[in-house]
Amino acid sequence: MQSISSNHPAPALIGMEHADLVTLCHNAGVKPVHADRLNAWVFRLGVTDIHDIPELPQNLYNYLSTHVGQLKPVSVANRMADDGTRKILLRMPDGKEVETVLIPGPGRLTQCISTQVGCAIGCRFCLTATAGLTRNLSAAEMVSQVMLARKESKEEIRNLVLMGMGEPLHNYDEVAKFVRIVTDPMGFAFSPRRVTLSTSGLVPAIYRMIEDELPCNLAVSLNATTDEIRSSIMPVNTRYPIAELMRAVRDYIAAKNRKRVLIEYVMLKDVNDSIDDADRLCELLRGLGCTVNLLPFNPFPGSGYQRPDDATVSEFHAHLSKAGLVAVVRESKGDEISAACGQLKTEVVERRKRVSV
Repeated sequence: MQSISSNHPAPALIGMEHADLVTLCHNAGVKPVHADRLNAWVFRLGVTDIHDIPELPQNLYNYLSTHVGQLKPVSVANRMADDGTRKILLRMPDGKEVETVLIPGPGRLTQCISTQVGCAIGCRFCLTATAGLTRNLSAAEMVSQVMLARKESKEEIRNLVLMGMGEPLHNYDEVAKFVRIVTDPMGFAFSPRRVTLSTSGLVPAIYRMIEDELPCNLAVSLNATTDEIRSSIMPVNTRYPIAELMRAVRDYIAAKNRKRVLIEYVMLKDVNDSIDDADRLCELLRGLGCTVNLLPFNPFPGSGYQRPDDATVSEFHAHLSKAGLVAVVRESKGDEISAACGQLKTEVVERRKRVSV
């Protein structure tokens, strides 16, 4: 496949929804049924070279050869931890790098997808935030993470979580396109129940998810129970405070017919890990049927925060459970391969600096 020009590269086939493929067929002068074949071979079977797709009309081969491009990121670093967690650092054609993580679980493999190069939200406990935002990823670049991970792991990926580098709802249009591509039953065919989008709390975009009926689950990174604390660790709270965010969560649940929302709560020692915090969290979530993911902080150099001890985490968890909340303490995975978001990229960059000196 070739580019339209050096200044305007051809759109990547792997970033196209079924409707886009139908349009390609129309422009090529062939029947729209061939879009189904493209969809199945590209997304289900992972074939991206059109000449490896059999039984397409010659007119379609000719048209795709000049109007559609390929996107082939390079795996820069690939590490596997003792617990089976695999982290991959990918370099996109423009040289920008992002991470994706494969996390094994009982009978399933979950992939964590990055949606931006860097992040503009500025959460104080997040390593990715320290670098700021470079650019958004395209839907094709998100799909390429799935394809590369599927190829390198040689395992079936059952769950996708948009919880990697970036704030997904800051890149709404491309993220929504990615979600529709991966849940298309004619292509990747991920169940919408197995695709989860995590946000720091961009309220207008949550309402847009409702309006668009985006086929995925919602996770909200709450991390505090008072505006004072949340604003100090998540600047986004100054624009969308807790009351406004929780109102959007309630409206989302109501619109989705009581669909369960995942509440993520990163536990920071002496910041948000007290029993008073647990009481306030119970009150905030009363009657909503949310699941709470308790995530003991994974420290990184210069963060300024510490991980609570196991006894504090257990007591916090027990308090939520006693109040009737469904709460899970997520064990840290892949510590020895820098599996926390942004750590592997930072490590590789620092190593390059040392080598170049």
